[in-house]
Amino acid sequence: MSATNKSVRVGLIGAGRMGSFHAQALAQKVPGAVLAAVADPVPGAAQRLAEKLGAGKYYSEPQAMLDDPDIDAVLIATPARTHAELVAAAARAGKHVFCEKPMAITLEEADNAIAAAKSAGVVLQVGFNRRFAAGFAAALAGIKAGEIGTPQLIRSLTRDPSPLRDPSGIPPWTIYLETLIHDFDTLLHCNPGAKPVEVYAMADALVRPDFKDRGLLDTSVVTIRFDNGAIAVADASFEAVYGYDVRAEVFGNNGMYQMGNINVNNCVHYGAAGISIGTSRQDTDLLADAYIAELTEFARCAASGDTPRATGEDARNALEIALACIASVQQGKPIQLRG
Repeated sequence: MSATNKSVRVGLIGAGRMGSFHAQALAQKVPGAVLAAVADPVPGAAQRLAEKLGAGKYYSEPQAMLDDPDIDAVLIATPARTHAELVAAAARAGKHVFCEKPMAITLEEADNAIAAAKSAGVVLQVGFNRRFAAGFAAALAGIKAGEIGTPQLIRSLTRDPSPLRDPSGIPPWTIYLETLIHDFDTLLHCNPGAKPVEVYAMADALVRPDFKDRGLLDTSVVTIRFDNGAIAVADASFEAVYGYDVRAEVFGNNGMYQMGNINVNNCVHYGAAGISIGTSRQDTDLLADAYIAELTEFARCAASGDTPRATGEDARNALEIALACIASVQQGKPIQLRG
């Protein structure tokens, strides 16, 4: 772009559930950005979404959109195993990149994606939306300012809402690479300046044991030890009957922060049957404001060249823990990291 006051023209790659949600935000709710194009190989998918939201162009092949000189940036919301290659291709085409997590599923892929973005001089932001949720953002700022002293005990959890009807399409190790990856990023940033040195993971198929022999793990607890002595715990389940649940806690020698709330509308109902609160059944409901905030930051950084809060290096750091979890489950022991 030639001027910072020009709206960033964003092309979406991937018109599925998450891509469609992001597309609507870009088209209607993100200042400084416009949804300019949609690409998806599924016949008719790109055209339907583009026409619904007023995007001017649609493509059946992502590369055709990357070759379009009118596109300033791309948002990648395709299946996880395709992310790293698309990040590198977009960077080579000179497009700024927002990539849904995980950015990659191997460290080599992550390094290649980061190197491609650096070589091209483009912004690379990864979709760690919890950084942009108001409670998490406030706590992270306070932790970095030293308001609770040195973190000692840290916890983060992700529990997806029920029901888990058909797990057949869930790739192996999704619980680490796509679910707990958010928690690993949170834990890393709740202990600023410290490095993880040991990871131990336990996992099982407790929700759908009938799929365990197909590689599905739907429940896990992970412990992480840091070089400053702090101990962190992350847990995840693919079926929380009460709704989508994302929370974290950081305990330090001078106090504690708690982040996240399952109460979706900040309302508590007191009735004859007892006390009840409303909960979300989708991530896009519970974290709607955070999704918009992260895209707003991406548009600003694409226009200004600033470094976003969630970088490719951040994605690599979280991935390193996810891969250590996989090795820990496979070997049945803690995995040492270089720190």
